[in-house]
Amino acid sequence: MRAVRFHRHGGPDVLQLDEVDVPEPGAGQVLIEAEAIGANAIDTVLRRGGSAWDRPLPGTLTGEVVGRIAALGPDTPPGVAVGQRVAALAEDAFAEYAAVDAAFLAPIPDSAAWGTGADSANLAEATMLPMTGPLAFRLLETANLPAGGTVLIHSAAGTVGHLAVQLARGYDLKTIIGTASSPARLDFIRSLGAEAVNLTDPDWPDQVRAIAPEGVDAVLDSVGGAVFDQGLELVKPLGTMLTYGAISTELPTIPAAALFGFKTVTGVSMMGWRGARPDTARADIAEVTRRWQTGDLRPVVHATHPLADVTKLHEALDARTAHGRLVAIP
Repeated sequence: MRAVRFHRHGGPDVLQLDEVDVPEPGAGQVLIEAEAIGANAIDTVLRRGGSAWDRPLPGTLTGEVVGRIAALGPDTPPGVAVGQRVAALAEDAFAEYAAVDAAFLAPIPDSAAWGTGADSANLAEATMLPMTGPLAFRLLETANLPAGGTVLIHSAAGTVGHLAVQLARGYDLKTIIGTASSPARLDFIRSLGAEAVNLTDPDWPDQVRAIAPEGVDAVLDSVGGAVFDQGLELVKPLGTMLTYGAISTELPTIPAAALFGFKTVTGVSMMGWRGARPDTARADIAEVTRRWQTGDLRPVVHATHPLADVTKLHEALDARTAHGRLVAIP
């Protein structure tokens, strides 16, 4: 099968299509024949190298895969069958086939139940079901947002962020604030119903304070570094700082004194949540799927690219110009 690999670290040009063996699904796994693959920004960090998360070469790209189950490994859960269309998180996602954990599959509803048929656009939207959508949902649930509160969502035009903005509208909040780094992305955030702040402006924290003079009840941060530190200063007493990544590659360090104002810092990852509360993690997938079916949550697919054009997809990720998700079609 064709699969994306990088044999050295660098820019998008290091990505290439290799011919590799189709993986055999192991215990508790299924093999998916991919129809759509959702890209994640963290893979640009892994591709460039030099971060705390570097992996051995040749490298693979992670992502969320939508497709039909082609084979079952031993000990798969009841109700999982060959031919079923599902979405799943995969470590080696950018390939024609992917072996994935059968315990956290997101079944793709019958197209007759939700309208427009299983065309490529719907399959591209469905890539958010196993990880990015549930992550956005779990971040907001963990934030313990009060009625009439305020949430600050960094990277609000991105894959997770734009879903978090939409989901935040379902809470009884006074204000949703989103940050981004270009005029087009700021307009996109406003179109989703959030106040928009340009993160490239040195005075961006003051802009947040102008919107929320008393501070914010929660910050959703995947940037890290100085942005994390500045965001923690904006959290009001009894508020929560949620960190779920560090696209800057600068992992946050938190002095204890920064928490003495009754502030809480919580780290969130889907793999950690699946390990700690597997049944609730599956319920999160089901809830996100339900909201997608009803139209309450609408993933925005900025563009689709053939798998062979993965370099173009990563060029767009590096440029940070996309609104929503970028998807590869094998």
